[in-house]
Amino acid sequence: MSDELIQVILDEATEQMAKAVEHAKQEFAGIRTGRATSALVEKLPVEYYGSEVPMQQLASFSVPDARQLVISPFDKGAIEAIERAIRIADLGLSPSNDGVVMRLVFPPLTTERRREFVRLVKSMAEDGKVSIRNARRSGRQDLEELDKAGDASSDDVQRASKRLDDVTHSYEAQIDESLAHKERELLED
Repeated sequence: MSDELIQVILDEATEQMAKAVEHAKQEFAGIRTGRATSALVEKLPVEYYGSEVPMQQLASFSVPDARQLVISPFDKGAIEAIERAIRIADLGLSPSNDGVVMRLVFPPLTTERRREFVRLVKSMAEDGKVSIRNARRSGRQDLEELDKAGDASSDDVQRASKRLDDVTHSYEAQIDESLAHKERELLED
């Protein structure tokens, strides 16, 4: 019984940590690198017929060259709403609308702007690590409660705590790896 309870606690903490890593990676994808990518705009909320809808539900995306993104709305009537959402998001991009598709041209990033993005990405990575540590803390508290209630032995709880630490370090390493990759992307010309 105690092994099952411990495993449930570890599985729950691991799941929360995996979600934190996935969230951090999605956040990183939203930071532009000077190359055109749909990840920058596909989650933007668009006011469409009175409700907010993610842009990816209203349009398809294509990248004809490294510095241009083409947004093709499924409904041509949504093009103004999409343009408005891009302008409101203040991405540093000027959408050009020909009535059928929206074109976003990605200007080259300045060195100063690249450094700003690196700082932002590092902050996002730290937020992800904090979420991972919070999951570890919560798991540890649950393990200690098992120990206090007598549902698990102190040795079992200690071993589970050690496994929890190992899992925590592996997920933090995943965030560090993603951060390093994003930094290289941002700093290359």
